[in-house]
Amino acid sequence: MIDSRTSWLAAARGVVAVLGASLASLPVGAQPAAADWAALAELSDLGGVWVPDVADQRRKERKDFARLNLQRSRIGGDAMRIPIVAALLAAFPVIAAAQPALPPDIHPVTLSRLPPVTPEDLDEEGRRLLAARENFTPGPGPTHITVYSPRDRSLGVPTGQNSPVGPRLFQLAVLIAAREINQQYEWSAHEPAGLRQGLEQRVIDVVKYDRDVAGLDDKDATLITFGRTLLREHRVSSELWAKMVGHFGRQHTVDLMSIMGDYLRVGIMLNAVDQHLPPSREALLPPLER
Repeated sequence: MIDSRTSWLAAARGVVAVLGASLASLPVGAQPAAADWAALAELSDLGGVWVPDVADQRRKERKDFARLNLQRSRIGGDAMRIPIVAALLAAFPVIAAAQPALPPDIHPVTLSRLPPVTPEDLDEEGRRLLAARENFTPGPGPTHITVYSPRDRSLGVPTGQNSPVGPRLFQLAVLIAAREINQQYEWSAHEPAGLRQGLEQRVIDVVKYDRDVAGLDDKDATLITFGRTLLREHRVSSELWAKMVGHFGRQHTVDLMSIMGDYLRVGIMLNAVDQHLPPSREALLPPLER
């Protein structure tokens, strides 16, 4: 039902554009039927769009004309009404049929895999930050994603202590990002930190040497596969996204993406300036040939 309504509204926008262009192209002295302008206005309001007219003043005059004379037009008829309305009725099913349905995991409000956030999706800090936001309206774009993990939320950078995902997963997320951009400075700091915070050497080595994740705990394997896929292919499948959310929840999935994103941002700057290690630090990240 939701997908059908979304497709219908998209089709309405297309019809508005077609019909509006036809009406706007009429000679200045000609007036279409009031019912046609009223129908266009109603479709425009419903679809959330308005079509460009020849001039603002002319638009106002025509809409006023439509409102004042709608009843008279319905009673008396108008020779111009028949072809315009017929075109509208003929075009509408064609445009509606051409609108692709949204994938089943895409929410019609956000147009993404993340539904509008609710307090139940968040931990205590997240609920407090959400309550502090005034006039937040979910919709397409990055804001409906970052509201799950806003900038004011502490992710545990740089030590991983007090990270909402825990220090072990924090370090794993950092190492995944560092490996994908071959960032020696970040890796050589966070491999020892990960070991101190409970991240096993065999898990680290899967990331370090780009090994298969078979045999790892499914949560670790899913996070590594997710990070590799996202950073190499720049997208993930519906199945992989659902698996991440199943293991970590929506909020922590966004937290983990934010951690990787923070270290990617710093890492590419370190790469750009060719950051070398101080003499006291051992280079722990070997080069890879992919």
